[in-house]
Amino acid sequence: MKNTHPQGSAQTLAGRITEWLTFDNMHHQWLLLAACFWVIFMFMVASKFITLTFKDPDAYSAKQEFLFLTAVPDAGKLPGVKHFPEELKPTGKVPSDSRLVQPLVYVERLELIRNVCRDEALKNLSHTSVSKFVLDRIFVCDKHKILFCQTPKVGNTQWKKVLIVLNGAFPSIEEIPENVVHDHEKNGLPRLSSFSDAEIQKRLKTYFKFFIVRDPFERLISAFKDKFVHNPRFEPWYRHEIAPGIIRKYRKNRTETRGIQFEDFVRYLGDPNHRWLDLQFGDHIIHWVTYVELCAPCEIKYSVIGHHETLEDDAPYILKEAGIDHLVSYPTIPPGITVYNKTKVERYFLGISKRDIRRLYARFEGDFKLFGYQKPDFLLN
Repeated sequence: MKNTHPQGSAQTLAGRITEWLTFDNMHHQWLLLAACFWVIFMFMVASKFITLTFKDPDAYSAKQEFLFLTAVPDAGKLPGVKHFPEELKPTGKVPSDSRLVQPLVYVERLELIRNVCRDEALKNLSHTSVSKFVLDRIFVCDKHKILFCQTPKVGNTQWKKVLIVLNGAFPSIEEIPENVVHDHEKNGLPRLSSFSDAEIQKRLKTYFKFFIVRDPFERLISAFKDKFVHNPRFEPWYRHEIAPGIIRKYRKNRTETRGIQFEDFVRYLGDPNHRWLDLQFGDHIIHWVTYVELCAPCEIKYSVIGHHETLEDDAPYILKEAGIDHLVSYPTIPPGITVYNKTKVERYFLGISKRDIRRLYARFEGDFKLFGYQKPDFLLN
């Protein structure tokens, strides 16, 4: 009987060698394929980066500038670097990419205010004393070290609700009755004027401070509609006391029997001698006096100035900078409600003399300049 075992072993060994070579060859092929995919992927990433970098050099430089601001611990010690006041120092928190450039907007707003405040030609329109009238406009949240200056007809009701919740008077914004928001005996919002001089100065120096503005002429239209036309809160003194006083002094046609018209309102506000009537009206004038008279932006160094027109972005930013974004949210903003409406402005000023409009602008020029609103040449010329 023949022994065939050696031959079978050889065949088995050859088969295993062949399988190993085949597997090794396939392994190298997969490695080569993976390497090719990796090279293609890296090329795509590099191409995307190059495209973004060179397609918009201005945006890139803006991002670089913001990163520089957030990274430098003490810019005041570096030669050639602009030093920001305490309120402007960056928080060190780098936001998400979609909001990376945005904080520069708020820095520029504060820089504009400082520049206008230094303009001697506008001094009478940009400066005011920090009087009790101003301190009465500033609401205090000691728990979170926040000061909010009230600028009526710029969405202030919602900001009051935010502070009421933060002060603990109500657990949520939805639970605050509308009649409580503006009742200062019930809403739990102390005014800065209620503190001693030392306590006032302490809060002005150390608290987060902000207020909101909107186009000055559009704000006046809102005030006129709210107080003299619709009057939703049933405040009869506007129609029965203030309106007759304005009509008696400023209506040209004495035989006209209609209620107060926007033209009467404009003449009153643009009159250089309006103050004697203001004294008769008392604090009700807060709805139409200038932002300068309300909040003294040249005397008080605010942390953030929000704009009604960009409130969708500004409200979350203010909450974040104040360190309260995890505690409360700004109420939902109806679509389009904050957009500047030039057509509405033109309609309200239609028929009003250029002289009266120019006098009105002369009074509110400080507000236009301080907060970067465009001069309404379409009404003045």
